[in-house]
Order: sequence, then structure tokens, then C-alpha cells
Amino acid sequence: MREGTLVHAATGVHLVHGSNTNWVILSEGDAVTLIDCGYPGDRQQVLDSLAAAGHSPEAVTAILLTHAHNDHLGSAEYLSRTFGAPVYAHPAEVPHARREFLHQVSLGEVLRNSWRPGVLPWAVHALRSGGTKDARVSKPLPFPAAGALDLPGHPVPVHTPGHTAGHCAYHLPGAGIVISGDGLVTGHPTSRMRGPQLLPVMFDGDRGRTRDSLEVFEKLSGDLLLPGHGPLHHGSVSEAAGTARERATPARQRS
Repeated sequence: MREGTLVHAATGVHLVHGSNTNWVILSEGDAVTLIDCGYPGDRQQVLDSLAAAGHSPEAVTAILLTHAHNDHLGSAEYLSRTFGAPVYAHPAEVPHARREFLHQVSLGEVLRNSWRPGVLPWAVHALRSGGTKDARVSKPLPFPAAGALDLPGHPVPVHTPGHTAGHCAYHLPGAGIVISGDGLVTGHPTSRMRGPQLLPVMFDGDRGRTRDSLEVFEKLSGDLLLPGHGPLHHGSVSEAAGTARERATPARQRS
């Protein structure tokens, strides 16, 4: 999967593969909703991806966060300050985006897992891409209303806590698309698995809640999954969540 790849998922919907993290561009006429922004070091890729989709950064009507980890928060503050786009997140994630606290994998946890394949190369890349940079958003906002947002693409926020307390997926029911952030992924540099899965345990704030949130994904209608990490997945989102649950369950607990 080539870095910087723009994948056409559906009319007005593009998945962008940044440097180890994805973001999504929802287009409606000349206006854009940007979901996530990659790492701080991915800024030029974000701008280039907007241009490749036919838009200038001024076209961004709003930035939606799945969650406030640096590899998704990235250039949100820059885009907001420079081009005036508001940044929205789940109410539980707003203080996280302001960095009133930081729930993110620690250096100690990374070092304890450094023996695992892919962890050290991922960590080096994360550091070089701004993974420990102060990327806080100064004025993040909670969603203005329940249900579909009055923004390009009309995404419906779906609270899927566990990875962080305010982690949120976005559902496009009319298009059969679920934008899953880090609550349900299809790959990661530190994972040897391919296809629907949870991230390695060290990345989750509360693994139990992350697994519980798979029940939320199982109830969402859709046959196209746009994850925060890994390639686009064709097929039932509900079944993808079931696969991730099975893979996350220790063999001794399976019946």
C-alpha cells in the first residue's frame, strides 16, 4: 500500500493512506468534510490529498476527529487556524483534544513491546512524524447536534469508546460506509494479521470497552469499511466486527 494513495470509495468519498494512518475526505460540491488528519508530519500529504480530490484547503467546512491521538489529530489545529474550519469531536474526546490529559501509548509500553515484530520501526516512524509533538487543538467543539451532521457527506457520529473514552466512528448509511477510526482496523505496522482486527492491546486505553464497542459496529449497516489503519475493506461491516472479535478472543475462551 503506497503512502499518499487516494482511494475512491464511493461518490464523494475518498480514503487516503498517509504515513501509517488514514484519513477520509467527504466531498459535496465544492465543500469538504475532513475526517482525521494523520500525523503532524503528514501535513503536506493532507494538502496534496485535498488537491488530488479536486479541492483547496479553503474548501474544508469542518474537521471531524475519530479520536485525539497525534497520528489522527495531526494538522487539525493548523487547518483550523489557517483556513477557519471548526474541529469537532465526541464530547468525551474534546478535553483530550485540548490536551487537558493525554491517553496515548507510553514510551515505557513501547519499550516493553519492542521485541514484537514491527514495533521498533513503527516507533521510529512515529517519532519522526510528530507522534510526541504537542498537536493539541485550542478550540475543539462537541458535535453540534445528535444524528447526521449538517456537513458535506452528512456523517452520523457513532460513539465507540475503548481505544479512547471519546472514540467515534462515522456512519454514512446511504452509502453503506462505516469510517471506523481505530475502533476496527484492517492492518497496522505492528500487526502481522491482515483483514478486520483490533489494534494491538498496548494502543487501547480500555481493551474491554474496545471489544464491547464491536457490538456497536455489528449493528451498523454497511458493506464498505474505511479504517484508521489498513486498506479499505469490502464486505459486511457487521461480519468484519465479528471477525475482529474472534481474533481478539484468546483461544482458551473460545467455545
